[in-house]
Amino acid sequence: MTSETATRLEGEFDYIIVGAGSAGCVLANRLSADAGSRVLLLEAGGRDNWIWFHIPVGYLFAIGNPRSDWMFETEKEPGLNGRSLKYPRGKVIGGCSAINAMISMRGQAQDYDHWRQLGLPGWSWDDVRPVFKRLDNHFLGDTEHHGAGGEWRVEQPRVQWAVLDAVAKAAVEMGIPETPDFNTGDNTGVGYFHVNQKRGVRWSSARAFLKPVLDRTNLRLETGVLVEKVVVEGGRAVGVRFRQDGRLVEARTKGEVILSAGAVGSPQILQLSGIGPGEWLAERGIAVVRDTPGVGRNLQDHLQQRAIFKVHGVKTLNETYHSLIGRALIGAEYALFQTGPLTMAPSQLGIFTRSSPDHERPNIQFHVQPLSLDKFGDPLHRFPAVTVSACNLRPTSRGTIRLRSGDPSAKPVIAPNYLATYEDRLVAADAIRVTRRLMRQPALQALKPEEFLPGSAVGDDDASLARAAGDIGTTIFHPVGTAKMGIASDPMAVVDERLRLRGISGLRVIDASIMPTITSGNTNTPTIMIAEKAARMVIEDGRSTRAAKPSPRA
Repeated sequence: MTSETATRLEGEFDYIIVGAGSAGCVLANRLSADAGSRVLLLEAGGRDNWIWFHIPVGYLFAIGNPRSDWMFETEKEPGLNGRSLKYPRGKVIGGCSAINAMISMRGQAQDYDHWRQLGLPGWSWDDVRPVFKRLDNHFLGDTEHHGAGGEWRVEQPRVQWAVLDAVAKAAVEMGIPETPDFNTGDNTGVGYFHVNQKRGVRWSSARAFLKPVLDRTNLRLETGVLVEKVVVEGGRAVGVRFRQDGRLVEARTKGEVILSAGAVGSPQILQLSGIGPGEWLAERGIAVVRDTPGVGRNLQDHLQQRAIFKVHGVKTLNETYHSLIGRALIGAEYALFQTGPLTMAPSQLGIFTRSSPDHERPNIQFHVQPLSLDKFGDPLHRFPAVTVSACNLRPTSRGTIRLRSGDPSAKPVIAPNYLATYEDRLVAADAIRVTRRLMRQPALQALKPEEFLPGSAVGDDDASLARAAGDIGTTIFHPVGTAKMGIASDPMAVVDERLRLRGISGLRVIDASIMPTITSGNTNTPTIMIAEKAARMVIEDGRSTRAAKPSPRA
């Protein structure tokens, strides 16, 4: 990639963590707790010293802003009728947890039991539930399902809307039960999402796990870093090479390199390092260190059908947004009480249900918002409206992340392959039908809902609805699976059940990319669980390695 001589970072580290996002912040906290371990944390973005990283509604300003977002885009997708989508990824300490929806969601017990059934011990629901609980600092306290002693703060939303209450009543009228908690292993029902906030302030992984321990002398954080490759010698990862302030720098480890750069960043770095599908690397002129076919494959994401309904006689955020007085009142409420619309997650009301009776458990998730807009970054509409978005929780389509070139600064080729399978197109069509049925319920008729998107002119047959899904479908930013965990006989497996890269020692991937299949809900909290669980594995394996080494006198 370059013949330039790299400056050597002084000393050797026990652990080098690439990426200070949702997973990396947890790892930095846990691995540096041992004062005898020297930890280097590398982050491409900067510090979270911007107000919109902390006021919850700041996602509106952070997404699509190069200060906080990698500004990725997908390729033009056939399943989306030739459209390309913005693909936000956090570029700041805290990563995506600094710009995401703040929705606290574990997924369904069956998601994790499926991982165990794939031959991955230690990843069943019974295995991971205690990890979730250990992380919790939950407003419900120490209960059967939640904990109170962890760093990961979970609270009730600090704003409610009459229009969302009406949608919730409509869901009940459809036979969907009310639920006070989506995080018991069964998320069937309708209710308000719990959020990762603390007294109306966004609670990112940086605030929860990293910033409280930055004064540890054995933890070093470097920001503004572009990692160019993992250095592999004799089949072992021995360091990383990165660029900072125009300088090429090399850091070495006597322990492990851990990639926590996310489902886009981690496979990108692996491929730049010569670890990936051999034919892909050859196309980019990169020498093959290890031919690992699964790197960058198996991309999964949640695609939502973003339906919009105009409403009447009820307040939505659209009107307030366009009122100077309304904006002033919102600001005053937040300044005085840390409540109100500025504390809003992108979606407040959730519904988990089945798209059709053919599914044994909920396979679609609704995100319901008291607002509407054409796309992120655009102003809200001038008419009162709600957005009722339904996503397929377990898509069967699979996409790819590939290098655009051998240049580490080049944005990767992101091809999610949305709606590529008959099954996904059918779920999308059925999801629109469920949305329409929801909005026809008696509880909503006083609001006179009018279908604005996809529009009442769109027919109810499978072909029309699948085509409409391609027109209105958009990501909810949950890419996973691009360096999946799997058994030795699986040719697409990148890491083993302890997240060690197969075929390269001293190298792990610990982030959302290791999920073999996507979880049934928002993916940030599962990613943090993965990091918490993996940190113990790293520590345990390190102890075993040291214990196995002969003593100097032997």
